[in-house]
Amino acid sequence: MKNNLTTTSKFLSLILRHKPETIDVKLDENGWLEISKLIKNANQHGNSITLELLHDVVATSDKRRFMLSEDGLKIRANQGHSVENVDLQLESIAPPDVLYHGTVAQFIASIREQGLQKRSRNHVHLSSELSTASQVGMRRGKPIVLVINSEQMHDAGYQFFQSANGVWLTEAVPVEFIEFP
Repeated sequence: MKNNLTTTSKFLSLILRHKPETIDVKLDENGWLEISKLIKNANQHGNSITLELLHDVVATSDKRRFMLSEDGLKIRANQGHSVENVDLQLESIAPPDVLYHGTVAQFIASIREQGLQKRSRNHVHLSSELSTASQVGMRRGKPIVLVINSEQMHDAGYQFFQSANGVWLTEAVPVEFIEFP
């Protein structure tokens, strides 16, 4: 069962964050997709999803990547989109004094030159917990955790948002606000 949940979660990430066209669907301007259309089109494209499985993925995901609309008829990813023009309607808020970003050694030289860039995503992802940032970095190898002076950034006029699952988002992090180990 866990393997099915993981496979379905990865598939939902693909559709709801990156390539909805894979199953011939479009996200609305706020990233929502009708669940009935998702299930129908996924099944037509060889990805067996039921409403029960979808609800299990949303409920049991440790990273809480997805959320259901209040009426339970739509689903969206909480953050991590590379799909253009998705507005999650998040309010700009003041971040904690510091935030963290997990990465690996191969990206450090680029980050030292350019800071943290959103690349193909809509935002740079940051964590309020050191352990979470370390886990993020671990996905690609030995983690390196960068400390982000987010309060100083905010005071300098940079905006921060917090997604429904607690991930902190910003457009970019200039080098002068990053502490390297």
